[in-house]
Amino acid sequence: MTDTLLPEDIDTLARKVVEANTKAGRKIALAESCTGGLVAAAITEIAGSSAVLDRGFVTYSNEAKMESLDVASDIIETFGAVSIACVWAMAQGALQNSNADVAVAISGVAGPGGGTDLKPVGTVVFARVRRNETGEPEGELKSFGNVSRAEVRRQATICALELLLP
Repeated sequence: MTDTLLPEDIDTLARKVVEANTKAGRKIALAESCTGGLVAAAITEIAGSSAVLDRGFVTYSNEAKMESLDVASDIIETFGAVSIACVWAMAQGALQNSNADVAVAISGVAGPGGGTDLKPVGTVVFARVRRNETGEPEGELKSFGNVSRAEVRRQATICALELLLP
């Protein structure tokens, strides 16, 4: 019988996220697409996570991104769901539709299909926004390579957790 649902590296990082954000008095929100709620699941595996996690949005479809997170349709039509513009809008929407101090958004091509020459399998984009922050949005595109769907989602979960550290 195991003490944790998720791999040890993810569990350890989620514990750091909960502890650090609790200490900082900071609430977080998530807007997840390709990770399908894995980041929120990792955080809620940790006792005391209710002090930190305000809410998570799993917006897998483009319609969900538009309806739940107020992502403008022209952003998806122009740049695609796997774009810095889209995840930044997702993170903004998560912040505006929550009581969080910081929001992280994730969207990507987990595979094995769905990749293109421009956005091959393993391409994942991330954004982080903080309430009342001015300046350029924080966004990052990562390429995890043509690895398994599970590995893309695992790596994306780790990156998102790292972005939630204060």
